[in-house]
Amino acid sequence: MNIAIISYSKDKASINIKENLVNNFDFNGLDEKFDNNNIFQTTIDNNIIKLHTINSEHIYTDDLDRKIDADLFIFISKHSAVEGRPSLTCHPIGNFGKAEKGGREKTLCTAPSFFLKNILNELNKNSDDADYDVTMEATHHGPYLEKPVLFVEIGSTEKEWENKDAGKIIAKSGIKAIKKSTMENNSINKNNDEKNVSINNKNKDYESTFVIGGSHYNHVATKAMLKTNFGVGHICPKYNLGNLNEELIKKAMKKTIPEARFVLLDWKGLGKEKQRIVDILERSDIEYRRSDKFFD
Repeated sequence: MNIAIISYSKDKASINIKENLVNNFDFNGLDEKFDNNNIFQTTIDNNIIKLHTINSEHIYTDDLDRKIDADLFIFISKHSAVEGRPSLTCHPIGNFGKAEKGGREKTLCTAPSFFLKNILNELNKNSDDADYDVTMEATHHGPYLEKPVLFVEIGSTEKEWENKDAGKIIAKSGIKAIKKSTMENNSINKNNDEKNVSINNKNKDYESTFVIGGSHYNHVATKAMLKTNFGVGHICPKYNLGNLNEELIKKAMKKTIPEARFVLLDWKGLGKEKQRIVDILERSDIEYRRSDKFFD
């Protein structure tokens, strides 16, 4: 498997993580460049990992997978939040509504649920001695890519973005997640007709799911990742529920790799949309499970 890690030259958190990867995890410089920046490479269990730096803002680099050959894209980035709470986050990408921050309107990218699970668990484990909130964010923003993709981020202020310990936690967690995914016998199957790549984890103890409801910093998705055998792909938060219909729900499930087997409803976080969403799922014969049956 070829994995592309993408850093952004004007993002302090991104460069922090990049420097930690290069300095601590056997990345070697190549003779080639991308966007006039050096490319670094390492190999883990026959997986080739290339570290690219781009000069355009991450979220607006649509179709980057046409320029970089990889099976999985990992964007390393800063995270901004008004409350300024130190955080380590990861999330799938795409838009349930308007494309206000890159990507395409009502279009989702492919979410690698088990890799997201592995990296969130590693972030949680490796930050035990640090005062960071580790959380899944809801699906949001661009860029639009055809290949499986995720963001992993340091939040939420310049102080954290430049914190070398935070950069090292994310770098270590990313490498550990790659190793763990390899140990679990991930395989890549290419469907030439549909021109997409599916990452099918052979660990049959995991189940992919699509989370509907709750806040942007999604507590149900985070708990599901850390406390159950569920691998969360896409997450539609409460503020985007009005955009959901049968078509978009089915797309979110299919745009998860492996494909989501059921919908996990944040039962307390559906608001006035609860009955409408339940009606759609039942009418469409889509299996759903209630979060209150698993978590407080």
